[in-house]
Amino acid sequence: MSDCDNKLNGCRVLIVEDEYFLANDLEVALKSHGASIIGPFGDFDAAYRRAARDHFDVAIIDINLHNRAAYPIADELIRQGVPFVFYTGYGGEIIPERFAGVKLWQKPFDPLELVEDIGRLCRR
Repeated sequence: MSDCDNKLNGCRVLIVEDEYFLANDLEVALKSHGASIIGPFGDFDAAYRRAARDHFDVAIIDINLHNRAAYPIADELIRQGVPFVFYTGYGGEIIPERFAGVKLWQKPFDPLELVEDIGRLCRR
């Protein structure tokens, strides 16, 4: 086990993902390392409302939620100072320039590597 395993204890992670099985895989991987999960949210409006009113340590955002871009959710998290990663099946060329510094995880990926990345963001 890596040093990230204990570091996710108490880390509140917002998951925004509209594909049930992928959202479940993310939830299981993060919970198994001690994270508290908020969501997952597959609906843009529900995810945006939650992002605007609650506090999270970090978020994982699928860019395309039922053909609706999730960038306003990312903008809200930036406004609040919440770190996040994008999680998508698309390439980086679809991401607006204002998100140039945001890490992109392309599906499929190794969940343990994502856990490590989330652990680093939670410790920021």
